[in-house]
Amino acid sequence: MKVLIVGSGGREHAIATSVAKSPRVDKIYCAPGNAGIGQLAECVDIAAMEFDKLAQFAKDNQIDLTIVGMDDPLVGGIVDVFEEKGLRVFGPRKNAAILEGSKAFSKDLMKKYNIPTAAYENFDDSQKALEYLETAQFPIVLKADGLALGKGVLICNTLEEAKEGVKSIMLDKQFGSAGNTMVIEEFMTGREVSVLSYVDGKTIKTMTSAQDHKRAKDGDQGLNTGGMGTFSPSPFYTKEVDEFCKKYIYQATVDAMAAEGREFKGIIFFGLMLTGKGPKVLEYNARFGDPEAQVVLPRMKNDIIDVVEACIDGKLDEIDLQFEDNAAVCVVLASDGYPVKYEKGLEIRGLDNFNGKDGYYWKMSYPVQTIRCCLGKNVLWIKTI
Repeated sequence: MKVLIVGSGGREHAIATSVAKSPRVDKIYCAPGNAGIGQLAECVDIAAMEFDKLAQFAKDNQIDLTIVGMDDPLVGGIVDVFEEKGLRVFGPRKNAAILEGSKAFSKDLMKKYNIPTAAYENFDDSQKALEYLETAQFPIVLKADGLALGKGVLICNTLEEAKEGVKSIMLDKQFGSAGNTMVIEEFMTGREVSVLSYVDGKTIKTMTSAQDHKRAKDGDQGLNTGGMGTFSPSPFYTKEVDEFCKKYIYQATVDAMAAEGREFKGIIFFGLMLTGKGPKVLEYNARFGDPEAQVVLPRMKNDIIDVVEACIDGKLDEIDLQFEDNAAVCVVLASDGYPVKYEKGLEIRGLDNFNGKDGYYWKMSYPVQTIRCCLGKNVLWIKTI
């Protein structure tokens, strides 16, 4: 079969690597792809938001399955466009991708269906947000409602910081239209854990856990980023935590979306905070995380094509999802100043010095987007920004 992957980052490289392992796949395309992905797939010069061009390419090239990796096209409705043209595609429709597309929607959903999360208020008026902050407890969290490449979250320790945050998000539009509405949320403390899951509309199968690091600089002193690295599994995701989440969070979310007339088929990413009062949902994503996919997918034993097609066909209950008993880590290398203002296109040197040392090997290409390193069964992804 022929598979098209939509996206261009380390996540799509991880997806392509998994797809390439399937004996069912003869040809992989990736739009637009990158140099690393180009070692596995034929890169196509079509942007991820050019839905009609992508659909026409899929028709012209008799693509059997399209896997959408990125959030923007999912939230924008790429799955609806493909389905209307009779094309087989993996990912949630637009009305379900809102689970990630609007933080205000997801918070209201959790509140309505009693899914554990932080206390919050939604604001579309900056003055009312400022008035609310006058009586708030600190630290506090400000979140741009829409998509902001994982960067639209500000943790504010003082009232002055919070006022500046409101200005940045709602008035200065630092994150564009994503800041038209803002969520002000209780600051939770505890360990963060990421759990990705496959969903077929009614059944959910969770993957192995991962733990990411979002804030730049040592000691959590920097701004939130799109992800500074991750590892899998998380030692803090215990059997007890898993049982709680299965009972009160995972299936409850799938059922809530169905009850709202927003059947979800695809990937739900659960960002969890393990608080002193139990696990709570920090955020939802409607696709594989980046860099979480880079440490979770290499550990999956199943043929990814079998799992994806089971989700599309509503037969996920027939899949026995299994993962290797090993570990993986992803490291992100970023220029100083990331995520605000930073120099791009810098070449990373010296990685080839690891060749042949202690079982490491590097798979490299320039200009490089992703580099892969293995030590035994442990897989290390390094993504350059």
